[in-house]
Amino acid sequence: MTARLATARLLAAASLLALALAGCQDGSGISGPTARSIAPIAPQTLALMQTKGMQQSDPILIRAYKKEAEMEVWKRGNDGRYALLKTYPICRWSGQLGPKVREGDRQAPEGFYTITPGLMNPNSSYYLSFDTGFPNAVDRANGRTGRYLMVHGTCSSAGCFAMTDATIAEIYAVAREAFIGGQRSFQFQSYPFRMTAQNMAKFRNDPNMPFWQNLKEGSDYFEALREEPKVGQCGTKYVFGGSDAAAGSCKPKVDPLVAEKREHDEREVAELVAKGTPAVRVVYQDGGQNPVFRPPANTSAFASLGGTETVLPYDAKEFGRHNLGDVSRPETLAAGPQEIEIDSKVQPTMMAAAAPASTKATAKAGRGQQKPAATTLMANRAEPELRVETTASVPEKPARIAVADADGDPSSYQKLLGSLFDQEKPPAPATPAVDATVVPEPVKLAHAAEKVAPKAAAKPHPVKTAESKPALRKGEPEAKAKP
Repeated sequence: MTARLATARLLAAASLLALALAGCQDGSGISGPTARSIAPIAPQTLALMQTKGMQQSDPILIRAYKKEAEMEVWKRGNDGRYALLKTYPICRWSGQLGPKVREGDRQAPEGFYTITPGLMNPNSSYYLSFDTGFPNAVDRANGRTGRYLMVHGTCSSAGCFAMTDATIAEIYAVAREAFIGGQRSFQFQSYPFRMTAQNMAKFRNDPNMPFWQNLKEGSDYFEALREEPKVGQCGTKYVFGGSDAAAGSCKPKVDPLVAEKREHDEREVAELVAKGTPAVRVVYQDGGQNPVFRPPANTSAFASLGGTETVLPYDAKEFGRHNLGDVSRPETLAAGPQEIEIDSKVQPTMMAAAAPASTKATAKAGRGQQKPAATTLMANRAEPELRVETTASVPEKPARIAVADADGDPSSYQKLLGSLFDQEKPPAPATPAVDATVVPEPVKLAHAAEKVAPKAAAKPHPVKTAESKPALRKGEPEAKAKP
């Protein structure tokens, strides 16, 4: 009986994957499923499922977070509620935090996507892969363009989520078994970061915040109910809920538990802002990578993730041994992300992450101390260095960030922030981000920052994104840069 079941499963997998190939354009020309695409789920993962009361045929849902460089696989139980199966570190994602805007911008997508068997590719040039389905209806309504944005193997990205061959093999097998078990599609949720009140307060002045608030509505639904939210479209925004949301209602019914979570988070955001949480933007030279892949792999490398857990959700030693393949633009990973404090006008006020501990107390405006007169970030292919010079006077305009690639050309980091530092007129002095003596009443998340600081006098300045032609190899499934 066991042999017959195994044979039936392989035949079903072959049939499923042959159908999937018809919808893929990232292929090597092989006309059928490959051995790697029908490999069984690893015994240790099957054992983990058993300890959590899961079956390999249970439906799945996947969530990805750029800043934390993590991807979660969830499984649905008989009660309709999802439980976390496993968290995987992301080996490489490219671009910046924020949605993909146009083809060739190296941005990995953010949003809610539906993955069908036809988007699974057993013949990927990057071991195995599945297409995110970008652009979806909301992306198209916003004029966003691009194609072949994948979750795949190796450690090279030009708009994709690269997971290493070993990791994508396991995710692919788990998804395949769910399809064989009867699931017709699974939801892929892609976020800039974990949608916590702490992060929403921290990034409150980022120009992408209105879009991220919309994504948080869907995240809140899932986290409050542990159910897959139905996703609809209202103009250029997502709507989430039950059948009314799927039918396109712009005001779907909100479950009481979801409403309670949203109100709780909004109060917490307002409190964090009132207590002095600085508003920042995080800028990458070109995306990021989970620290587990940076030798030596150890738990101290995870301090940058900003979490409070002392136990990692995955084995650092296990993933530290993975074969990474071709790592795209390793020099940009060496520099690491930079946190820049900004005011309500999206004007930089200081280099938050790079400032030495001895200068952080004197670098913040509105707290009774003098600001550094000049802050210059000098960088090469090694880790950037911050140099702070103090004089008696405060400069008329923000400090200039000077970052260059090894060949002397401005880096994508400098291009992205060019419009923030090269203004025709000197900006007004930075507005204090908070008033610690005032604790506002509960307010809506969209207005939390406004309740504790003066409103901006002008619209945020547009931010330029770096245009670069990615080095792609033949058959690469990622977005191609236009000439």
